[in-house]
Amino acid sequence: MKQALTQITHKAAAVAAALFSQASRRADHIKLSRHILALNTRTSSEGIINQMSLCLKDILDYRLFAFVVRKKEGVDVWLDPKMYKKSLEEIICQDFDIRSADSLNYLNHRFDAHEDFPEFDLEDLIFYEMDEAHCRARLYMVPQTQTRPFQDETVSLLLQACGAALSRQLEIDTLKDAAVIDGLTGAYNRREFENQLRRHVASATRHKSKLSVFMFDLDHFKNVNDTHGHLGGDQVLKEVAAMVKDNMRKGDILARYGGEEFIAILPETDKAKAMELADRLRAKIADLEIHHNGAAINVTASFGVSELVPNADMGLLIEEADAMLYKAKLNGRNTVMPGLIKVFSPNAPQVLKPKADILGWSTP
Repeated sequence: MKQALTQITHKAAAVAAALFSQASRRADHIKLSRHILALNTRTSSEGIINQMSLCLKDILDYRLFAFVVRKKEGVDVWLDPKMYKKSLEEIICQDFDIRSADSLNYLNHRFDAHEDFPEFDLEDLIFYEMDEAHCRARLYMVPQTQTRPFQDETVSLLLQACGAALSRQLEIDTLKDAAVIDGLTGAYNRREFENQLRRHVASATRHKSKLSVFMFDLDHFKNVNDTHGHLGGDQVLKEVAAMVKDNMRKGDILARYGGEEFIAILPETDKAKAMELADRLRAKIADLEIHHNGAAINVTASFGVSELVPNADMGLLIEEADAMLYKAKLNGRNTVMPGLIKVFSPNAPQVLKPKADILGWSTP
């Protein structure tokens, strides 16, 4: 009798487990369908990846989720939670054959240079590959509990939907970029710059936040074209623009304003900080050695800086930057205006003094 009761109990438990598994599977498929529908309404790569993370959190309750998308330059990384950054970076760099973690572009976090992250044991880390047109990616995950076979199926279905949505979105982004990006330098074109500046001026005015602009021009650029040909000049423009973009913040905007002239929008930045950045970029441009047809080309640049002030509009902001650029040219080129100028004395060390007539400062 006791043995029979035990057998009945085991059978009942097995049936209950099967029913629970089926019920759980149905519930997960309902959640999956809902998330896939939402995923296909997203209009940005970040929105698509965020929806996928919400789905996996809802179904698997992961401890770690990271989605890594290969781009032409470096990779985009969506990481949750951010505390796993240090432990995962080495794995990502190795898997994607990246030399430095500096090439990782985190989509949903900003990290302070002094933030300290502990090491975590990622022995339970699992990953899934995704290779779609326009999109190669890898999903890394540490689930809270061991995944069951039907949950692997859920992840695979979600990845298929995500891959299709991402591929479509990246193709749309490429078409959009073709309309707003300067084909030679990869910076925004003038029309898109004006659209971006209009939005940033409106936002800065509404929120009473800082906004600055700098404009720079390559000095004696005609000599470069005359000496090295227009292909040499094109190479200079490409490398200078790439270097400047690499040394600006993610939220800053660089545009080709015309010919060898560029302009940048610096949100949340006052004039003093904009001048510091402009001078660092000026020095880096002067140190840059560009090679074309076996010849080394060196150039310098002059910068004009302006800041949005009350009751000013985008037209005045650009006009002031242009006026300051003109003063930089008159001041000997390879300099920033307004800014500090070097005063030389034959019997005294070099001293930095402010340009009083431009900044309105008094000199001793």
